[in-house]
Amino acid sequence: MRAARVTLRDFRNYERAELNLAAGLTVVTGPNGAGKTNLLEALCFGCTARSPRTANDRELVRHGAGPARVTLETLADDGEHLVEVGIAPGEPKSLRVDGAAVDNLSTVEVRPLVSVFMPERLELVKGPPSGRRAHLDQLVAATWPSRRETRSAYSRALAQRNALLGRIRAGAAGADALNAWDVELARHGIRLMADRAEAVERLRLPFTERARELGLPGAAEVRYRPRSGAGDPEELAAELAERRGADLERGFTAHGPHRDELSLLLDTEALRTYGSQGQQRVALLALLFAERDVLLSERARPPLLLLDDVMSELDRARRELLGELLSRGGQAVVTATDAEQVPGSRREETTFVTVDGGSLTASSPAGVLAA
Repeated sequence: MRAARVTLRDFRNYERAELNLAAGLTVVTGPNGAGKTNLLEALCFGCTARSPRTANDRELVRHGAGPARVTLETLADDGEHLVEVGIAPGEPKSLRVDGAAVDNLSTVEVRPLVSVFMPERLELVKGPPSGRRAHLDQLVAATWPSRRETRSAYSRALAQRNALLGRIRAGAAGADALNAWDVELARHGIRLMADRAEAVERLRLPFTERARELGLPGAAEVRYRPRSGAGDPEELAAELAERRGADLERGFTAHGPHRDELSLLLDTEALRTYGSQGQQRVALLALLFAERDVLLSERARPPLLLLDDVMSELDRARRELLGELLSRGGQAVVTATDAEQVPGSRREETTFVTVDGGSLTASSPAGVLAA
């Protein structure tokens, strides 16, 4: 499964552009502000119907233009497919796969999995635990699609329990009504914890190895830290019952998998707190490459890697190490102000694209169709 061609209409600073993507590495160059990051954002949006930069879809529509659209042509084992995502301000997104409307893209098997590095995504390392929990749950869903519903079921049960806490505080219900929701929340919570623990166990060795290969000094480790120590639904339900009084005082559920942490460590110290900016960047890259290893092992579907401005703050040695990882296979699109910043970019199979003011120019035969 890979992305073969992307078409943009009125997306960010692009009025109209079409780009063929290499099966391996595509290097996108251009001056700052030309639209390199916007192109990667469009690729991610075409794969997921979500932007890695903003939650406000209005920002994606070119200023003064009508609806924006990203069309992604993909190649799968069973042939070619077409994924279309449209945005019109004030209206729901329009999602179509092979011409048929769909509600979301998360369950669509003919779109590429995608993994994104952008400077803003350093929040995944140094930001609050909620972002890392969500990222881990996305990895679980990508690795084992049949387990995707567990997180949704837990979220629904949590919302119902929190709503009931509010009614009890208002005198509209009795505390005993929580018994059933404690059981329901615990049932889904134990499954969610097990899924997360298994995903992190699969990540553990690849993360350490990729961090070492990228030159991160010291022993890097990824660790799952569940809030609960329960081993089965009955134990988790008992923990919830013990904390019921405190939850009623707060008005929300303060214990459970929704408070779990995914820790990235260097020599047993949290990179979030003690890591330098450079170490945090390398750790994020190591995490993305480790996830690619897991997906390749479990599903034989490495994600499309979108790496924005990844070389600018890496020294020459680390650039060479990153270039070696990129050369091992899988599809990747890397942006840089100069192609010379990307080690290995002289390979014949690499596609080169130059961006300038929302226009794309091919530097190799496989590049731009139109701009």
